[in-house]
Parts: sequence; C-alpha cells; structure tokens
Amino acid sequence: MMRTSRTTRRAPKGALALLGTVTALAALLGPGAGPAVADGGCRTDATVTPDQEQARLSDPRTAALVDGGGFGDFVRRFPAALCTARTAADAQRLLRDWGEALWTSAVDRAQGRRPAGTLPARDDRPLYWTRVAMSLQLAQWQPGFPADRAALRRGFEDASRGLVDNGFRGTQGVRRYFVSGFDPFGLDSELRGANPSGSAALQLDGRQVTLTDGSRAEIRTVVLPVRYADFDQGVVDRAFAPRLGTGPRAADLITTVSQGYPGLFTLEAWAGRARSADPYPDNLDALGGGSPDHPADPPGLAPGAEFIATSLPTAAMTTVQQPYPVKLNTDVTEIPAGGTQPVHREDGPTPGSRSVEGGGGGYLSNEVAYRSNLLRLALAPQIPGGHLHTPVLTGLPADPAQLTAPDFEHAEAAITGEVLDVLRHTTG
Repeated sequence: MMRTSRTTRRAPKGALALLGTVTALAALLGPGAGPAVADGGCRTDATVTPDQEQARLSDPRTAALVDGGGFGDFVRRFPAALCTARTAADAQRLLRDWGEALWTSAVDRAQGRRPAGTLPARDDRPLYWTRVAMSLQLAQWQPGFPADRAALRRGFEDASRGLVDNGFRGTQGVRRYFVSGFDPFGLDSELRGANPSGSAALQLDGRQVTLTDGSRAEIRTVVLPVRYADFDQGVVDRAFAPRLGTGPRAADLITTVSQGYPGLFTLEAWAGRARSADPYPDNLDALGGGSPDHPADPPGLAPGAEFIATSLPTAAMTTVQQPYPVKLNTDVTEIPAGGTQPVHREDGPTPGSRSVEGGGGGYLSNEVAYRSNLLRLALAPQIPGGHLHTPVLTGLPADPAQLTAPDFEHAEAAITGEVLDVLRHTTG
C-alpha cells in the first residue's frame, strides 16, 4: 500500500451438489457451458445503488480486465447460480463455493495451470474486478427468503481472497510461511492500477520453495481489501488467526506485503498503532478517521504498544539487492512524550511516544502489519513477523484505453519475482 503522509485444489463439492444439472460452477473451472438461465421466480433489482467500488464498473475497461483474465463466465453465470438457492443456508454454501472457485481459478491462472484470457498470467486485476462485479450482482439479487446480506457478502469475499480452505499441509520438515497481499488501489486516479503484492500472493499460494539454507517452505497467501470497514470488522484477524498457534499446520513465519516506494523494497522496522492517512481515501472513498496532526486508533483494536518492531530476519533479507535494492526502513513519525506535534525520526520511536506513522505510513499497509503482529504476539510470539513494501509498479501505457504494455509486464514480473527471492532469504 503506497505510503501516504498452490497446488491445484479440488473443485468445491458443495456448489456442485447444490447446482445440480445447472453445473454452472463446474463449467467455470473448465471449458463448456451450462445453462445461464435464471429461475423465473428469482428477481434482481438493477436500481440498487452500487458502492464506490462497484460504481467504477460503469467504465468498460473493467469488463475488459475481467475478460482479459478469462473470468467472464463467472460474471455471466453467477446470477443464474444465485437463483438456485432456496434457503439462507443454501445461499451461504453457494457463495462460499463460488468464492473458493474464483480464488482457485485466479491462483491456477497465475501459476500457469489455467491458461485463459489475453492478459499476462500474473496480472492481479482480473481477480479484483471479477470479485467487484460479482459483489454488485449479489447486491442486486432479491432472494425469496430472509437473508443476512452482509454475512453472505463477507462469506463470498473471504473465500475469494484465500481465507477459506487454504491451510498448510503440515508436511514434516517443511516450514510454513503465511503471506498477505492487497487489492489494487488509487483507482480514481488510475483505474488500470494493479498491485504487485496481490500478484505475488497469487503466484505464491500453495507453492513449496527452496530457501537459501537448502530447507523447504510452503507458502500460503491471502489478498486483502483496501477498505477501512473490512479492517474494522476483523478481516485481518480472520486471515491470520487460523495460521497462528502451535502444531504442524501453524505458520513458522508471517509477513504482510504491500506496494510502497518507487524503485526499492523496504522492510519496515516498525508498525505504528495509529491511522493517520486522511485525507487519502480507501477504495470505497472512505477515510480512516486519523490525520498526521490527529492520529487515531482503529476501531476495535486490542490493547497494545504504540509501535511493534519487526522480528523478521532483516539482515539476511536485505542481502537481496537485485533487480531492486532492499532496505531496512527505521523511520517513524511520533508525538514525543509530553509533546503535541508530530516529529519524524529516522532511528525509530522514543519511549512513551504516541504513534503517528510506522515506517510504511499511516494507511492500511501499516495497519495490516500492526494488526497481524499484535495478533502474532498474543498467539505465537515465538515466530517472526513483519512487513515488506514492494516498489511502485510502473509502466502502464500513456493511452488510457490500453490495459497493459511490455514495460508494465516486465516491472510486474521483476517485482513479484523479487518478493519470492526476499522470502527465500529468511533463514539467517
């Protein structure tokens, strides 16, 4: 998040049973087409007011990004699938299954197991815009039974982001790394924007990699929303808590990843407790409630220190210097004890200070680092954790109608490849 002041998994069983002869979900996972005709008793309401993310679907480039990833059938067949639900429990299962299918398809595409579309396999934008389009279809759906719409959307979102049925295998002798990325953001200024942290998450989920000491690690990933409300409602805890604890299926290392500075990677030495990014909005054009002059604690955050230090093996990780340098960033902004004004420091926080910004700022990239590591300290303090900022992804063509270009694809490949290289250097 820019600083501002698997292996192939099974097709979900529940949806296949629920959809029966419609076979819409099965059709999405391979060639062929089941009927996309909705039950006559199922209604939609096209007058539903879209939220700000969904409103951007009016730009035809969003549909081109969906089709460019080969995900058009998800959007075309989802309304008919919704109409097969007869109860709230049916709907809950169906939405989870479609969300899992979307996540699995995106991971398989990124890792070369599902060639589809015209955009590069590593491109994270098709997953984002497909999810947004399906969330609008869900909002327009008018079921014939009482339904908790917020819970249904949360179930779909979590599943389509890798939060569901995405645990470690627990293979003996294989280390377990849990990594989060983010959706694209800043879309009002650049609708074509991508996020290399999300792209890296799709390319790494479920993979086993060899570390620099010769040991092996399994990587599991999630892609988180750039929305304050989801953070307030516990998406970080839902993502990380199942991977923290003890036993053969708990993580041995966690790190959050987001897009940060131009031209370099930074390992953030400190995550700050406060939000302070206003007036910079999230993807819903919502503000966080805190500014540099008036930092604010996020709602519902458990008690904790003003700053949490990284425990990642930064000395080993910063030996990676190609194609981008990797730097340990010790900067913070604080209000010193007894003071009233924010002070920028290059050598970390001072005792008793109030956090304003961690090394990565006061936006959601800093907050995901703070929240995940606060949880780590409570549940698994023995494992390392921290935050990695990637370089800013550049290279989009000047013509706004063009969705990709060789420079953009080369930069994305270089950044996401180096994310893996940095993770490989975590045994020092």
